[in-house]
Amino acid sequence: MPVTKSGLSDILRKASELHRAGLDAACSSRQREGSRILRRGMNLLDSVHPVSGEHYDQWMRIRIRLASSLAFVDSELRGAAEGLARLDDVRLLIQSIPDSAVRAELIEPVDHNYGLLLMGAGRNEDSIAYFDASIAYQEECLAGAADPRPLVESFLNTLSTRGLAYTRLGDVRRAREDLSRAVELAERHELPTPAADIRRPLGTLELRIGDVPAALHSYQESEQIYRGIGTEVPALLRLNQAQALLTAGLADEAGSHLDEVLPRMREQQSGSRDLADVEMYRAAAALMNDELDLARELATVARRRMLRFGCETCVANAALIGLRADVRDALRSPEIPAALPARALRIARTMSAPRLADQATVARMLAARLEIRRGKLTRAAELVDQIPRPRQLTPIDHRMLRRLCRAELAAAQGHPAKALSEIKTGLAELDEVRDRMGGLELVSGTAAHGQELGDLAVRLVLRGANPKRLFEWLERTRAQTYRYEPMAGGDDPELAERVAEVRSLTQSIHQAQHDGHPTAALTARRNERLREAHRLGWHTGRWGKPRPVAGLADVGEQLNGRVLVSFAASEDELVAVVLVDGDVRLVRLGSATRAAEQARMLNADLNALAPDHLPAALVQVVSASARKQADLIDEQIVRPLRQSIGDRDLVIVPTGSLYAVPWGVLPSLLSRPTVVAPSATAWLAAEQAGTRRGGRTVLVRAPGLPAAVGEIDKLGAHHNTAKLISGQQATVAAVLKALDGAKLAHIAAHGAHEPENALFSKLEMADGALFAHEMAGLSKPPRQVVLAACELALNRIRPGDEALGFASALLASGSQTVIAPLSRVGDQAAAAAMDDYHRGLAAGAKPAVALADAIAIDPLRRPFVCLGSSN
Repeated sequence: MPVTKSGLSDILRKASELHRAGLDAACSSRQREGSRILRRGMNLLDSVHPVSGEHYDQWMRIRIRLASSLAFVDSELRGAAEGLARLDDVRLLIQSIPDSAVRAELIEPVDHNYGLLLMGAGRNEDSIAYFDASIAYQEECLAGAADPRPLVESFLNTLSTRGLAYTRLGDVRRAREDLSRAVELAERHELPTPAADIRRPLGTLELRIGDVPAALHSYQESEQIYRGIGTEVPALLRLNQAQALLTAGLADEAGSHLDEVLPRMREQQSGSRDLADVEMYRAAAALMNDELDLARELATVARRRMLRFGCETCVANAALIGLRADVRDALRSPEIPAALPARALRIARTMSAPRLADQATVARMLAARLEIRRGKLTRAAELVDQIPRPRQLTPIDHRMLRRLCRAELAAAQGHPAKALSEIKTGLAELDEVRDRMGGLELVSGTAAHGQELGDLAVRLVLRGANPKRLFEWLERTRAQTYRYEPMAGGDDPELAERVAEVRSLTQSIHQAQHDGHPTAALTARRNERLREAHRLGWHTGRWGKPRPVAGLADVGEQLNGRVLVSFAASEDELVAVVLVDGDVRLVRLGSATRAAEQARMLNADLNALAPDHLPAALVQVVSASARKQADLIDEQIVRPLRQSIGDRDLVIVPTGSLYAVPWGVLPSLLSRPTVVAPSATAWLAAEQAGTRRGGRTVLVRAPGLPAAVGEIDKLGAHHNTAKLISGQQATVAAVLKALDGAKLAHIAAHGAHEPENALFSKLEMADGALFAHEMAGLSKPPRQVVLAACELALNRIRPGDEALGFASALLASGSQTVIAPLSRVGDQAAAAAMDDYHRGLAAGAKPAVALADAIAIDPLRRPFVCLGSSN
């Protein structure tokens, strides 16, 4: 039966509605649903074919749009090749239209989609011509439109996508021009969603040029816009943030971001390209975290997905992750299988396209490392000679791998000086990246990229047994966070607002728990606000220009009769570099693994011994075990130093697990004033910071503490003009105001370390958490801080001996001395130790001296350390 005009109009209207609904579903990552809806629209149109007369143009327009959109959506499900073929069919259909103006109108979205599919297949250069054609047509339409607003959003989409293509091609100037223009147009026309969308590729551009804080800032702006308009934050924004964090070496944080969205994506987007991207970057985070089995598993899954979409670049990246995991395993084994370097080179040969040059280079570098280890130096040299010089956008980990290959080859060929020269240049390149980082976590995270270079340098210098050179290289490779001068305090209003929300929500949770009400929704909201604060904290750092690495002469002069002992571990050998009276000595101390295990066991015993009212029999057993471990550590790493250190005061620079050693517990160091510093450079900076005249003593007792720990009135008796803040008066604002410019701050409060970001480690005040970044934001941080009731010293050690925690955040921010326990302390033991400590300070003793005397009274129950300096 023929269709009436009104019936045909209804069919055309319904087909248009199905087109819009299909696109909405696809844009919401429901590709399968979108494909089904678009096919229904096509079938509906086909049911009235052929159409002639006045409705033909409308029918043809709708059908072309449906076919174009279906080709693009199906490419997400079946691969780019099929999508491109279908768009070629659509292009032929358009060419059959006699009206040139109509042809131009209809070909524009096809050009846009064609360019998108080419990008998805890794053919970024080919995509530019299609984006150019689409943009040229849209600009012509915009210029002739009385009201351009309805046309702007589509134009912004194409313009920003071309900017992303330029980014991928390394054309920074053109990419920035397109993306900046798109942001400006979106804001001018008050289009918030495009403004948020475009900031993501702009952040990607910043990331490509190595400005991680700027990238994170762009992503955070994007997230804030989405939240401001009530739109769900896209999963791909979490992927972007994770990519930036991986660049900064923060694999844990990146993995957390991706773990947050992976379950949702697997449920909603089981066949999508975006899911494959997230899985691949999660594999990269696992690789960086040395979770090799997880890295292989996720990389394999991602590679299979990527093969369906025809993206050669993504397939290559996934293959490289699996290869890297296998190479890392092989380099740790006694023998390298001959098949592995051959496989690496086979993988490199499959990456013959120019756009895969970086990936092929990485595969060859991995093959070169394997051949070096196998002793095939001629072959390794040939491969190293093939490694091209890095370009402007070459990632930092690729640059470091190139330097590592060249250094390992030189070392294997018997040229240690040449190897060290390569390492020195590589670390200088890493410093350039580090200097652009904006916060404590970002600076510390970059050490992961140079860890193997630093390890090789220490190994090479140890072969020469030259303690002066070893000291210099240790300072060049460890704890670079503390080289940066703290800047004057300044508040970030957005960060302050998020922190206030976290604090308020924490109080609401406590109240709900007290009243017996559900807390799940409040907890989820608090965690989300805390994550937002973390992300703001990543690009609102307060660190200024880097200080020079400390030299032997400067450190020796500042020691003034003290001894500095800098520990280092190479493979399984533990050594100490001892600087005394201008002389430098190297002492070998045996197995690093054994020392680490003994430190762990001592810490466990001290934790078990901490509670105040343990049964006497249990105290006897645990104390005996703790003394045994302390004796074993003392015998291995302190007694061999006795001839060098005599009875002098000590400055100790630990390494790895030795950060967990409470040095005053060791028999040979009983009553000996000892300062722990993350590097000689950090110690020297703290010592030379100068002593401010005046300054108050502030004693803080937060609510909820046991009576013994909270006895700050008793401590106040040791200080004539101390300011006491206690109970409900100990609010965050009151405490911060009192601490600004203080000479000494004693804080008795519950606390917790935040593993995701040290600056968000916290102390619980009357009205919520006081975060480390708030103390770091003071214009004059307290010169000395005593953390009396919580283990917030050096809670996390990153590669390069980057120690993180509340105390380390304070030291990096300008406090000179921090007193804190390394393990749990009983309430009565802490109170007694602090009473003795403050008595010593009041008598004129320096912090390290007063603490050594206080610890000696009951060492196993007082595992405090003096961090920073003792001025």
